[in-house]
Amino acid sequence: MNRLLEVNGLTLDVGGKHLLEDVSFTIEKGEVFALVGESGSGKSLTSLAIMRLLPAQISVSGGDVLLNGESLFALPEYAMQKVRGRRIAMIFQEPMSALNPVMTIGAQVAEVLKLHLKLGDTEAKARVISLFEEVALPDAQKRYDWYPHQLSGGQKQRVMIAMALACEPELLIADEPTTALDVTVQAQVLALLKKIQQERKLSILFITHDMAVVSQIADKIAVMRYGKIVEVAQKDHFFTVPSHPYTKKLLQDALGQAGNREQGAGRRLLEVQDLKVHFPIKKGLFGRTVGCVKAVDGISLSIPTGKTVALVGESGSGKSTLGQAILSLVPVTAGRIYYEGVDLATFSAKERQRYRQKIQVIFQDPFSALDPRMSIAEILREGMESLGVEPKTKEAQDGYMKQLLKTVEMDPESIYRYPHEFSGGQRQRIGIARALAVEPELIICDEPTSALDVSVRAQVLTLLKKLQDERGISYLFITHDLSIVPAIADEVAVMKEGRIVEQGTTQSVMQDPQHPYTQTLLAAAPKLPHKEEL
Repeated sequence: MNRLLEVNGLTLDVGGKHLLEDVSFTIEKGEVFALVGESGSGKSLTSLAIMRLLPAQISVSGGDVLLNGESLFALPEYAMQKVRGRRIAMIFQEPMSALNPVMTIGAQVAEVLKLHLKLGDTEAKARVISLFEEVALPDAQKRYDWYPHQLSGGQKQRVMIAMALACEPELLIADEPTTALDVTVQAQVLALLKKIQQERKLSILFITHDMAVVSQIADKIAVMRYGKIVEVAQKDHFFTVPSHPYTKKLLQDALGQAGNREQGAGRRLLEVQDLKVHFPIKKGLFGRTVGCVKAVDGISLSIPTGKTVALVGESGSGKSTLGQAILSLVPVTAGRIYYEGVDLATFSAKERQRYRQKIQVIFQDPFSALDPRMSIAEILREGMESLGVEPKTKEAQDGYMKQLLKTVEMDPESIYRYPHEFSGGQRQRIGIARALAVEPELIICDEPTSALDVSVRAQVLTLLKKLQDERGISYLFITHDLSIVPAIADEVAVMKEGRIVEQGTTQSVMQDPQHPYTQTLLAAAPKLPHKEEL
């Protein structure tokens, strides 16, 4: 095999402080090289340095990056522009903010083909539709003219993958490419990437925190911590005899532990009965309703006090819409929502305010969930003041907020900083602190660990369980990561196309699934290799 990419002694500085220090590795032609580590370890910075997309305040103080023996750092910017997208393509971590909201998804992918391959409009459109079909985007031809806001998070990520593969690059940098995808589509995308990689002899730098995904796709693995590479090994060696203590800890956290959940249902805190949320489809000059999208179509679900119900299913199945309906963020078409036995529709204005205090949410996307113009203190204080939660004085509130950040294992002085100063995992912890700030009884957790590496994910799950034990908080835990369900949930509801197809205790659903769809989900979930000594 020949070396395609060489990273030699890469060192990045900001304000005299090392962000990366002496990072070195090589990627061979046709090799899948996985880079793993915690949030903030420097994985994404490494990829941005390779693409020469670093922020202006970060300087390269040492090292070089070679593509087929040619220094990328020595190229003038106009030459580097021809490398990006054509020879090296990138799938960014965050599809929500990576796509242009005012351009159709088809036009955005076609733009890449026209720029680098000089294709005409008709030829580019045909190629884009073919790419959409390859990455399993439903109704590819129809959705060519859709805008990003019309797609789910997983569908947006598939568009990003299609865009990256459009020009058949030599190296594909995939920065958490399956984070937002449900398990069945994740399995399809991983199989697709592996198939394309083998057919085209494509090299892939695969950045991820999911060790089970690494075991499926990688040939070689590097572990990064605090801006340094601590271990590089071939896959077989990595999973059987990891040498560095940090690598061993990552694998142990990835294996996880089934929660020792006490059985027995408490009183019903929240109950949903035959709930329907239908969105009208309107066409024509006068906006005539021609149909509807049945996002939630007759769901009945109850959440006991102090218990966790996991809601699993594919992207677009209606999981998040159900959570939004419970939060009164979308109108309910039919059905009832009972909180402590009282119909939400009968609540007075005062009771509804109490309802909003007692039910909080942790959003899926930590990047768009926090206002970039507000400090962390302002973000946490906003909910407390609007809902009248103690304490009242600014000094007491600051102390309370610092304690909240300690609870989610962050520096208490972080309350004076802004969201852009934090990694994705840190932002999600701030989101958890915001939910806890108003002392809720129920938290809707909408993919709360999807942006977290395995170590932080394990810490957050432990924290959520601890809070539940101490405060009796209930959770509706929406997730596509089936591996964490046994660790957090008492009951599981499996959702497909707006309906619940299977529901029961975690043990019964995970170990003896009855519905074919549940069986498909469990079969598609990536698993770590068996290793008794881990």
